Amino acid sequence: MKRDWAPTQDSFRHFLHWLDEGVDSGGERYLEMRRRLVRYFDRKNCLSPDELADETLSRVAQKLEDKGSITELSPAHYCYVVARFVFLEYLRGNQHFQSSFEEAAHPVLQVSLSGSPGTDPESPDQEKLHECLEHCLCQLSDKDRGLILEYYQGEQRARTERRSELAARLGLSMNALSIRACRIRDKLEVCVRKCCREA
Repeated sequence: MKRDWAPTQDSFRHFLHWLDEGVDSGGERYLEMRRRLVRYFDRKNCLSPDELADETLSRVAQKLEDKGSITELSPAHYCYVVARFVFLEYLRGNQHFQSSFEEAAHPVLQVSLSGSPGTDPESPDQEKLHECLEHCLCQLSDKDRGLILEYYQGEQRARTERRSELAARLGLSMNALSIRACRIRDKLEVCVRKCCREA
């Protein structure tokens, strides 16, 4: 796909007509499809569901312009097929950052919790990641910071038991606790990415 592709007025009109399947909705089908794609990416816990929905629709419009017509699947079905590929690309793109974040998160969260010094960073990049993570932890509310620090406290084996106790204390199921921690971690990731880019 051409990364710098942008739809012309004619290609966008053709795309809207294709989505409408012969019934002029005045752009409503497009807006509804976009809302559904945003929800799809949001359920997948993507950091930028709106951007990924727009990327999906842009790719579909580009493919439609290249091929002239798409008749093998319904418009909604075809959009979801493309969304799946966009999601897989998103996962591949985040894999390196995610592993770096996880590696940095555990020791820094432990240091923040205990106040004791951790191991020295192995590289300037790792040091910057640690600094950004500490900065971003301070941006969280006291409640969220306390939850995520406790969620990551301890070694892997002890962590499961500690999380069960945390869930019970907060009146949450383990699944609900995991979702809440995941959302906090997502906020941290967005903040850390921004911090690292600005470094």
